[in-house]
Amino acid sequence: MEDTDFKITIIGLGLIGGSYALALKELKPSKIYGVDISEESLRLGEAMEVIDKGYTDPKEPLMESDLVIMCVYPKLVKEFIKDNMDYFKMNAVITDVTGIKSQFVEEVNGLLREDIDFVFAHPMAGREFSGLKYASKEIFKGANFIITPTDRNKEQNIKLIENMAIKMGFKNIEKVKPEIHDKIIGFTSQLPHVIAVSLVNSDNSGLDTGKFTGDSYRDLTRIARINTKLWSELFLGNKENLINEINEFQQNIAELKNAIENEDIETLNKILSRASKKREEMS
Repeated sequence: MEDTDFKITIIGLGLIGGSYALALKELKPSKIYGVDISEESLRLGEAMEVIDKGYTDPKEPLMESDLVIMCVYPKLVKEFIKDNMDYFKMNAVITDVTGIKSQFVEEVNGLLREDIDFVFAHPMAGREFSGLKYASKEIFKGANFIITPTDRNKEQNIKLIENMAIKMGFKNIEKVKPEIHDKIIGFTSQLPHVIAVSLVNSDNSGLDTGKFTGDSYRDLTRIARINTKLWSELFLGNKENLINEINEFQQNIAELKNAIENEDIETLNKILSRASKKREEMS
């Protein structure tokens, strides 16, 4: 990527798009362009030197770019690909940051030119705040990165995205099938957001809860400050997997509730010990 003629375009200059741009600048591509519907975000990106130049019309940067990174919602990715496929540079590589894959991958691949290679990916990083002003290359340091290869991907392009992630600071790079990704993410990402939202919405004390919280409540509810539009789309896009995980969680919390209700200290100790051991064994 450290190439005098390697150009990158980032579609969507928000928190993740801006953070990608900041991290990728250290890899010294010849240009990093930004595309967004917001003139304000583009001008801010230029002023912060996050990008070299911003565009509301994607035609010019797409025609020049070797790598295009889609940092927008899944539905917008599909719309953008459909509307702009003719403008992509010959043999360009596309990647994304979306949190659902299975049906999404199939639909997007159906829109691609034969020479275009879309290597689907999911950086497991973010913040509770959105917007370019919160962008930072540091959010990727030590984080996990998932690639979901497909049969139409070229090995050298998978390697390109893998090496990009390593150089950006991601710690673990995993490659799994799209359907496996969605099952795992239903548990490790979407279910925690469901729990955090439900916990906050369960606050009926009538008190100023913030004055009574410690680290446990703050840690558990940090992600409840949620991007409503994005997470609604992600929840519905992975509906079957997420509902299965919610059902499993409900069974476990019911078991815990029953042990407390019946003052069953033996079962309660077993439940708590099992969770503690599992968490300790987690890498």
